[in-house]
Amino acid sequence: MAQLTLMSNESLTILRRSNTLCGWPRPAPGSMSRGNDYVSRATRRKVGERAGFRCEYCLLPERVMGYSVHIDHIISLKHRGNNIIDNLAYSCWLCNLNKGSDVGSITPDTHQLIRFYNPRIDIWSEHFQLVNFRIEPLSDIGVVTEFIFGFNESERIAERSVLF
Repeated sequence: MAQLTLMSNESLTILRRSNTLCGWPRPAPGSMSRGNDYVSRATRRKVGERAGFRCEYCLLPERVMGYSVHIDHIISLKHRGNNIIDNLAYSCWLCNLNKGSDVGSITPDTHQLIRFYNPRIDIWSEHFQLVNFRIEPLSDIGVVTEFIFGFNESERIAERSVLF
């Protein structure tokens, strides 16, 4: 018989069994884990070198981040992406957290689904420009990426004004 434990953390309460979370089996080792085990250190280094050790979305340099960089799956594993280097991007934690497993969003004007900026196939300056520490979108891809990734939240603008 499974042991049940109720865990609480202010606004988050989950029910956990000894080998499952919310009734779903845990991923098999080496599958869609949230740890660093499925992207090797060598691959992480190659992704960082290719990106010049800066977030490939908001361009924040790693040396001023003050926190560890994330390796983002441009097309998430959930959407049948993979771990090949061409599907990986160097990302600050805010861009990665805001993106999550999403691959696109709806434009406010046309209400069409548009994919996010993809650093492997897109040129940053064709979709964004930096104006007074704001990352301004220049295309529909830029519009949905800027909105979902939260590029122009007040804290991020203030951070860029000090760091850039």
